Amino acid sequence: MDIYKKPYPLATLYSIKNRINTRSDYQRPPVWTTAQKQLLIDTILRGYDIPKVYWDKVSNKPEQYDVIDGQQRLLAVWGFQEGKFAMPKDSEPINGVPVAGLKYKDLPDDLHIQFDSYPLDVIVVLGADEEDVRDMFLRLQNGTTLKAQEKRNAMRGKMRDFVKQLVEHPFFDVVGFRNTRYSYDHVAAQITLLELGGGPCNVKDHDLNSMYKNLTDFDASSSCAKKIKRVLDFLFKVFPEKTPELERYNVISLYTLVSHLLERYVIMGREKDLSTWFLEFEQYKRDQFNLSEDESDPEMISYHDRISHSTDSKDSIESRHNFLLRKFFESFPDIELKDEQREFAYEQRLAIFRRDKGLCQLKIKCEGKKCEWDNWNADHIIPWSKGGKTTVANGQVACPECNSAKGAE
Repeated sequence: MDIYKKPYPLATLYSIKNRINTRSDYQRPPVWTTAQKQLLIDTILRGYDIPKVYWDKVSNKPEQYDVIDGQQRLLAVWGFQEGKFAMPKDSEPINGVPVAGLKYKDLPDDLHIQFDSYPLDVIVVLGADEEDVRDMFLRLQNGTTLKAQEKRNAMRGKMRDFVKQLVEHPFFDVVGFRNTRYSYDHVAAQITLLELGGGPCNVKDHDLNSMYKNLTDFDASSSCAKKIKRVLDFLFKVFPEKTPELERYNVISLYTLVSHLLERYVIMGREKDLSTWFLEFEQYKRDQFNLSEDESDPEMISYHDRISHSTDSKDSIESRHNFLLRKFFESFPDIELKDEQREFAYEQRLAIFRRDKGLCQLKIKCEGKKCEWDNWNADHIIPWSKGGKTTVANGQVACPECNSAKGAE
């Protein structure tokens, strides 16, 4: 890995901005306020030094770069050059020249020249691999205001990649909070840790950091990963449209609730019931919050305390889970347990195979072809997930192709 420093006039930087990638996957989104951007521009116009930026050179023909550090500064400079904001209305004159409220195009010629020719020191890195670049990014951010999830986003490994994959799930399009500073990644990481822990557990930053570091080889096709996606699929059926009530702590609580229910109870087809119940519960919670302490429901006072403090702790998550689970079953006492036995026993398989004469009964991809004993599936006629029992009467022969097609429906 080689490193060299090169001063770039701001005008030159703007002319090659299309070859400078400020959105590498380890970078946080733009977070500077207008006031922060204005302060940087004022600093440049007064000729003061600003910190150098770091680039990773990723191509020679044409020369292209990924920004390692300095993203916010570059975006602020380009935003000013493109007229997206002006100098503060209370700016002091520069060299006796008034600049208050001026945009880039309104600057006097001398200040235009001074701004365009301002040399920004760029440290260019050559021949660095991904691990070197990510390590440099984290080192350069040390001591800054990067949030914990922003740092985790810069880590290498399959756990980080899996969390990024979860964020693309359509469920995150309907939640009631924005993806500021990787909030979606934070929640996706928390639900992953909850599933890995088998239920309520601590999902604080140091716990998530350990998960990222210890599971760099996480298998995105594992049973745990598939379970997480099934729960998110179900939640998206429950909430197919934007739902303001899906705040961060609510997503965590609903995930633990649905994960538990899907594992043990027959709730497929009850999506509308769950949606109605949750929205009514949230309305009741809001109504209770507006009452005096003497008038309000003591249980809701306690619940409100648990969603207001230490929401990432095991105690809080477990307490909320148990409370919501009890409230759910009070509203839907008819929810059935799934059959504890999901797989057909050898004797049952043999009875099903002989009864059906080895012929596929599904006939989705075939016309009822003859199956060999070592190449067929015992299929639940009424799906196990919908309460179907693991009995010979509820079993049938299915060829592998038809069985896979049924599972994809």
